[in-house]
Amino acid sequence: MRTLMTFPWRNETDQKGGIDPFTAMQREINRVFNEFGSREKPAWPGGALSPHIDVAETETAVEVTAELPGIDEKDFELVLENDLLTIKGEKKSEREEKNKDYHVVERSFGSFSRSIRLPFTAEAEAAKAQFAKGVLKVTIAKPAEAKNKTVKIPIRSN
Repeated sequence: MRTLMTFPWRNETDQKGGIDPFTAMQREINRVFNEFGSREKPAWPGGALSPHIDVAETETAVEVTAELPGIDEKDFELVLENDLLTIKGEKKSEREEKNKDYHVVERSFGSFSRSIRLPFTAEAEAAKAQFAKGVLKVTIAKPAEAKNKTVKIPIRSN
């Protein structure tokens, strides 16, 4: 009697030397789920339908950099509400190629939204944004009570 369960320590061949279909199916299902969330899909250059974002914190501010290639400034918005910074918009692209033997039209579009929770409640006037060459850079100054206060702790020996 053959078991229907696949175990990681079993090899992929059945008792007759053929490939075990259940092990092969399990491997394929695992591959599909592992690739599901990866950033190797062509929906966005270099990743899923979501821009790459870098967040850095300095002593005086939080800096957020988002890559938005192929998007115009009018196609996205930046919202700061209390301690939540949200970048949302829509990516649209259209390509048309005509030749005497063929005519190709490709369109792709999709919306995106990324939210970053800040470690403090930000004031709207404390935020500055720059957009150039497909890169958005947002700098949000920390309020005085959120700035790091360095305190030297004395060490005593017993």
